[in-house]
Amino acid sequence: QVQLVESGGGLVQTGGSLRLSCAASGITFSIFSVNAMAWYRQAPGKQRELVADITISGKTSYVDSVKGRFTISRDNAKNTVYLQMNSLKPEDTAVYYCKVDARFGKGTYWGQGTQVSVSS
Repeated sequence: QVQLVESGGGLVQTGGSLRLSCAASGITFSIFSVNAMAWYRQAPGKQRELVADITISGKTSYVDSVKGRFTISRDNAKNTVYLQMNSLKPEDTAVYYCKVDARFGKGTYWGQGTQVSVSS
């Protein structure tokens, strides 16, 4: 059974930083089992949006609104994906979710979410 557990959310002031972690169990971060990992966010009243993703080989992409401020990374040995968030803005306030896409049609998995709140 695959489980993803996010941590690291909280309340920060504008300009602050947070580092989110997503620890996976029941799946191994390798080229044989995972295509990519990603972070999404959902603000109140808005649709969930893709923030950043990273392939198992390390190729990354970001939504324009976070480019230059957020960095996605992964530690395959720890089966963990991270989102370093710097220069946070109030509009970054949302519940952040991690997602893992398994290979060979073995499913897409989501974490339970972690709240990030940025005060002005």
